[in-house]
Amino acid sequence: MSDAPSSAPQVAHVVDDDESARESLAFLLESADFEVVAYPSAPAFLEALPAAKPGVIITDVRMPEMSGQELVARLAALKVRMPIVMITGHGDIPMAVEAMRSGVVDFIEKPFSDARMLDALERALKAAETSPVTDDQAAILHRLETLSERERQVLDGVVAGHANKVIARELGISPRTVEIYRAKLMTKMQADNLAALVRMTLSARGNG
Repeated sequence: MSDAPSSAPQVAHVVDDDESARESLAFLLESADFEVVAYPSAPAFLEALPAAKPGVIITDVRMPEMSGQELVARLAALKVRMPIVMITGHGDIPMAVEAMRSGVVDFIEKPFSDARMLDALERALKAAETSPVTDDQAAILHRLETLSERERQVLDGVVAGHANKVIARELGISPRTVEIYRAKLMTKMQADNLAALVRMTLSARGNG
C-alpha cells in the first residue's frame, strides 16, 4: 500500500533498553509495513551500524550505557545521514529540544498514539529524500512576524530547551503565564505539538 520510493526503503531501527517497549513498537511498525530491526542499547546499534540498511532511527532518550542524546552526537560525528526520531519523557524535553538542534527530525512525548509515531516516521523518511521547502519556510517566517515581543521571548526560551520555570524566572512572570503564552504560540505558529514548534522555528532561522 505504500508509495515510498525504492531509494528510501522503509526500515526502522528501534533503539530502546526496554524490551516490552521494543516489542510493542515493532508490532506497530510491522503492521504499517516497516521492516523493523531492534537493538537493546545504543552501543549495540553502533556495533551493527556498518551493515545496517538505510532507514529511520527511533531512539529513547534515557538508556543505560549511552543515552539517546549521546547516540545522536555519535551518529553526527560518524556523519550518519539516517533521520532520527527521539522518544522522550516529559522531563526529558529540554534534552530532546537540544537534540533537534543537532538534527533530530522529531521528538515524541510519552505516552504517544500510534498515529503520532507513524506521522513522525513519514516526516523522517521525507526528510531523508528532500531538502526543506522554501515556501514552507516563508510561511513560517510570516507566522513568526505575527508574534508579540513577549511571545517571541517565550519561544526563544522553548527553542533553547528551557523548562517553563526557567523561562518564567528569566522573564519575571509566573510559570502559568508561560504556559498561556506557549498555548498562544502553538496556535499562531499552527504547531500541533512542541516538537513541531521547535522544528519549524529552527528551520526558519536556518539552524534546523
